Amino acid sequence: MHCFVSFPAAWAVAAVLASAAGQTETDTYTRYELLGPETAQFRILYEVTATTAGATAYYNPIRQGSEASSEAVFDRLTGEPLRFEVVSGAQARTEGYAEADPQTGYIKVRLARPVPKDGEARILIDKTYKDPKSYFREGDLIVFSRPLGVKRNAVVLPKGYELVACNVPAQVLSEPDGRILVSFMNPLPAPAPLVVRARRLP
Repeated sequence: MHCFVSFPAAWAVAAVLASAAGQTETDTYTRYELLGPETAQFRILYEVTATTAGATAYYNPIRQGSEASSEAVFDRLTGEPLRFEVVSGAQARTEGYAEADPQTGYIKVRLARPVPKDGEARILIDKTYKDPKSYFREGDLIVFSRPLGVKRNAVVLPKGYELVACNVPAQVLSEPDGRILVSFMNPLPAPAPLVVRARRLP
């Protein structure tokens, strides 16, 4: 007796098995653009390469304590927007993402194509967080204090601000529009406890 499985059905089975085995990723990079201090908001541009063979979706956590808005997702290969939705951790688990935290929300990105075996899918997630515990005023300074688990990161100060202090070794550059960019690598096995302080230029 012979059993034939259609190509789409085979990919569906592979996707379920892949998600059950855990989500894998590589080459992550996060850029934090600090908005006006009075807003307590910062824009996040997160680039990641999904590597789970057969996966048709990628789950990006919304950090607890942060209010997310203005989400958009793009396929880095084509530049085309990707469909996404915000799901609970419980729903993510039901859909096969066993590592999902039930107390955390996730941006579920629908990939443009299933991740091939030994292949990858590069995506860009654009979102804005409001988090007064991470971004706040301290006297005449603004402070961005946030543990960052991603290995490559950059923080862009609001226009008209200069860097006063950074508690990790960093490269300081000037953006074309005059904003200051603080770029650093996190070599630690744990999130880097980043603290950046800046003040408005005279």
